[in-house]
Amino acid sequence: MIILSLEDEKSPPANSREDLIEEKPDSVDAGVGAWLRHRLRRSCTLKNVRRKVPCLEWGSRYNPRWAVADLLAGITVGLTVIPQAIAYANIAGISPEYGLYSSFVGSFVYAVFGSCKDSPIGPTAIAAILTRENIHGLGPQVAIFLCLISGVVELLMGIFQLGFVIDFISGPVSVGFTSAAAIIIATTQVKDIMGLQMPGSKFIEVWGQIVMNADDARLCDTMLGIICIFSLLLLRKLKDLRFGPSDVSEQNFWQRPLNQAVWLVSTARNIIVVVACSALAAVFHKNGYHPFLLTGEVKSGLPPVQPPPLSTTVGNQTYTFVDMLSTIGSGCFVVPLLAILENIAIAKAFSDGKALDATQEMIALGLCNIASSFVGSMPVTGALSRGAVNNASGVMTPFGGVYTGILVILSLQYFTPYFYFIPRTTLAAVIIAAVIFMVEFQAVKPMWKTKKSDLVPAFATFFSCLLIRLELGILIGMVVNVCYLLWASARPKVAVERMKSSSGLEYLLVTPDRSLSFPSVEYVRALVLKAGLKLGDSYLPVVVECRHIQAADYTSAEGVKQMIEDFHRRDQPIMFYHVKPKIVNIFQGVNPKGFRYCNNEDELNEMLKECASKIYTFHQRNTQEDSLSAVD
Repeated sequence: MIILSLEDEKSPPANSREDLIEEKPDSVDAGVGAWLRHRLRRSCTLKNVRRKVPCLEWGSRYNPRWAVADLLAGITVGLTVIPQAIAYANIAGISPEYGLYSSFVGSFVYAVFGSCKDSPIGPTAIAAILTRENIHGLGPQVAIFLCLISGVVELLMGIFQLGFVIDFISGPVSVGFTSAAAIIIATTQVKDIMGLQMPGSKFIEVWGQIVMNADDARLCDTMLGIICIFSLLLLRKLKDLRFGPSDVSEQNFWQRPLNQAVWLVSTARNIIVVVACSALAAVFHKNGYHPFLLTGEVKSGLPPVQPPPLSTTVGNQTYTFVDMLSTIGSGCFVVPLLAILENIAIAKAFSDGKALDATQEMIALGLCNIASSFVGSMPVTGALSRGAVNNASGVMTPFGGVYTGILVILSLQYFTPYFYFIPRTTLAAVIIAAVIFMVEFQAVKPMWKTKKSDLVPAFATFFSCLLIRLELGILIGMVVNVCYLLWASARPKVAVERMKSSSGLEYLLVTPDRSLSFPSVEYVRALVLKAGLKLGDSYLPVVVECRHIQAADYTSAEGVKQMIEDFHRRDQPIMFYHVKPKIVNIFQGVNPKGFRYCNNEDELNEMLKECASKIYTFHQRNTQEDSLSAVD
């Protein structure tokens, strides 16, 4: 079998242009200059520019049919994002207008640099709750600063291709985090449903205050909130209603538009409920009744374009750049990391089997956050719920986000006076109806059926996020997951069988099921030594099957050397079978004495025969010595 490494496949021919450029020059300066020229030449190719600026790729093929599809999808998503943005600002603990400020610039930037047509950039529930937990009540200036820092970190991760960090967030950890975040978000909105005004965002803290202040709940707010939740859930279910055949091509002239209208009503349920409740509150307000707590004044007009704050004053205390960084702490890395995770999850969900350029997504998301911070935005990323709406609306390119952004701008410019009458309980209902489906109860059963141990990092993440902090919870989940990986690496399975060769010679076959590394070598060494005595006599050769050993290190080489010495001390042969050449080089690097290996059955037979001859000679000599001792 011939195995080619990726490096071998990708390496250019010996006389290629790259080889000539990358040859070692006569001087360091010449080498740097050649390297820079080479990188510049590679970066400036038309193919690479189109990859880094995806709008150039689909822009050349843009047509009126795509434009109409993007317009309809953009307006539909816009009707969804406006009420959500106001509600997410409430989750983040900042004024409602900042949610709208977060909903348009990112869409414009992503239309140029984004590679996923379905990803709608804007505020999300998880980004909002993480913002709240990391700004520590210091106001919108710190939230804007967090948006800038998140963008810089995401951009650097894209430039240096650090997307592999996301691979350490496994499925169980992601499930635990998402479910805990959804419950925390819903918990923070229960007080608004009940019409209670109190601080706090921690799970236990909020529920404690709700229980203590339950007698102060406002009946009208509570009733309206419950009605809104049930209405939103019913309208959400409405999209499953079908008139006529399920196949669109078989529906007649009235069934198709009716189904489309039903779907549109279901998709725009948030704006429908918000408008209806706002109209009701406005009528009550006009007649002198004030049964609901209202959103209040939302600052109208577009935000000023200005550099994001690098220092701020809260009360009588001034926070410098360093102070703001230390206040955010681990959020500087956790917030962008989870934003990337959310956005890539959307890209994977709607990729239709196409390859995903994760590096480009990180760069695009970084630029979106950096640009958004200049208009007073909190951290933004792709929203899975709005991504589903985008996809179902038939969006064709990322340009659909431009129409969403324009709709948000129009609402800021002309409709903000009407936002005054939006009941807070209605916005809370919008959030609760959205996040309850983020609690992934359905993932527990598959994990139990596939690998029960996956429930440990899932529940560790869930309860840590719920009871401590979200960013600490996901770090704890990652640590637990890594510990599981290290344990699996340190305790490989080792199969031991008593075998016979084709020539009839007996031997013990010892087969580790994975590579040798420093955590596992002592464990494997002890098992092999034990197997050599337990299943055979002290003369039976031991053959270590190395087929699954794809990698090794210095520590494992030292362990193998000591293992060979242990077997030699008790005069028991040991040899290694199916050893890959690179593993042979690693083992030979520590100069083991008597290291014997082979790669096919004929070589193994010859080694076993040689060992059998030596053992027979040794056994005969010992027998003769014993006989002479008995005569004496």
